[in-house]
Amino acid sequence: MSMPAFHEVRFPLRLSYGSRGGPERRTEIVTLGSGDEERNSLWRHSRRSYNVGPALRSAADVAALIAFFEERRGPLHGFRWCDTFDHASAAAGAEIGPGDQLIGTGDGGTVAFPLAKTYGAAFAPYRRPIVKPVAGTVRVAVAGVELAASAFAVDAATGLVTLQAPPAAGAAVTAGFRFDVPVRFATDRIEVDHQAVQAGMVADIPVIELRR
Repeated sequence: MSMPAFHEVRFPLRLSYGSRGGPERRTEIVTLGSGDEERNSLWRHSRRSYNVGPALRSAADVAALIAFFEERRGPLHGFRWCDTFDHASAAAGAEIGPGDQLIGTGDGGTVAFPLAKTYGAAFAPYRRPIVKPVAGTVRVAVAGVELAASAFAVDAATGLVTLQAPPAAGAAVTAGFRFDVPVRFATDRIEVDHQAVQAGMVADIPVIELRR
């Protein structure tokens, strides 16, 4: 039997439109005898999950899903998922720019910077690691000056950006990019009711984000 692996292939985009899903947090809430609450975040990072079922509209869609599911051996192998509501460094509807996200600050020696996307600003901004950038979409700037594509390399499998030359101490390193979410199927079984498919209804088919 082959070992579990990550397949660098994106779930068919036409089948992800119409899906449902988003981020999940795990929070422990304890109500004290006084009625006061104590709250503790159990997860450092949110975890996204999606449901493919609502996106399937025809027998051809179901056939494409089954072929993809079988090649992944169900939940055994991970794959890329495009979150149609959150897949870029820029604000919704805006063009990607090299200054979209701060990914590091130069110290005169470091050349490798992991991609990240920050949510929020004033109170408790959340920095999300981006590990599956879309190849060819990453733009990088140092101290506000965009670098030529030949001046850096991007590992599309990990999200690590490596510059040819280390930025000067204190120089902001920023990036713009599109990205996918690393996921796997969250079920070993797909059950299809052909009458339901014809009526535009398919059972839940869960997909869940892979966390390291």
